[in-house]
Amino acid sequence: MFIQSTLAKRIAVVALVVGATLAAGTSSILTSPEPANAMPVLGRELASQISTMSTGEDQVLALTGESAEARNALIPVSKARIETPGLFGRREMSATSQATAEKCLAQAIYYEAALEPESGQRAVAQVVLNRVRHPAYPNTVCGVVYEGVDRPVCQFSFTCDGSLLRAPSAGYWDRAKRIAHEMMNGGSAPEVGTATHYHADYVVPRWAYTLGKITQIGRHIFYRFPGRAGSGASFIQRWSGLEHIPQIDFERLRVKLAANEAEELSPVAAFVPGTTVVADVKDRHAEADVGGRLDTTTTWRLSIPDPVQLSATYKATLAGQGEKIAEPAEPAGASE
Repeated sequence: MFIQSTLAKRIAVVALVVGATLAAGTSSILTSPEPANAMPVLGRELASQISTMSTGEDQVLALTGESAEARNALIPVSKARIETPGLFGRREMSATSQATAEKCLAQAIYYEAALEPESGQRAVAQVVLNRVRHPAYPNTVCGVVYEGVDRPVCQFSFTCDGSLLRAPSAGYWDRAKRIAHEMMNGGSAPEVGTATHYHADYVVPRWAYTLGKITQIGRHIFYRFPGRAGSGASFIQRWSGLEHIPQIDFERLRVKLAANEAEELSPVAAFVPGTTVVADVKDRHAEADVGGRLDTTTTWRLSIPDPVQLSATYKATLAGQGEKIAEPAEPAGASE
């Protein structure tokens, strides 16, 4: 099991940061009770919501689709200056733990941002490393990436939506591994500063209104904690160096992936009653109006009459309106 605090302990740690610890510049993990003069950094209400603040769509969303892009653009950028969380300090670790950490980081880069520009991929990696250093999150790379894998909401959606069952594309995977290695060895994405959250611009999660918006890179919008919790001084947690990928219920992922694929392949709308034609979003008629659609399961077929072979009723109507009625020409040789 990857190293992480219980939810109750993490909420307490996030809610207060010890002033004396910050002054001393220590990088130890805060586990002891906070003194009376501790400075509050994060409201308990927000701290209690952290476990549901996902990068995917398995959370409470305000909007999706094109309207979400417009709404995201209206969220103001935070006026707080962009800070850096400092160098990513870590203990000496075995080659195995180093490789495991880089694999987890590469997975986050690939499955979350494979089609994003390289700057966007580095920004995603920066979010992971920032979380490792923030007391609100586990103190390992794999612990951060796989947090929530056994809960209803995963922090990084790819760990529980079945994406891991899809083999990565070689070229994109190689790039993700390279970026992960560089970021684990001193690389950074300063444009996102102390960002700990991001989401795609085609969704608007409820938590977007509670954090500080920093910037958008590609399709991802990046956020930091509000106030002191998002400042560089709060990133004091030290990487444990004990990396481990948790056990995953791949059978559950297969079921989830199959359900997702079935939903993607389902038609836009159900069959219109009485027809064998699937409704199309480009149709310009009411849902209850079959609008010229043909039911090919019946023997009825569309028949357009010869316009010159007018019925007696139609001729009488035209005559009453003073219209001249054109008579059909006699076939050639008929008067002979």
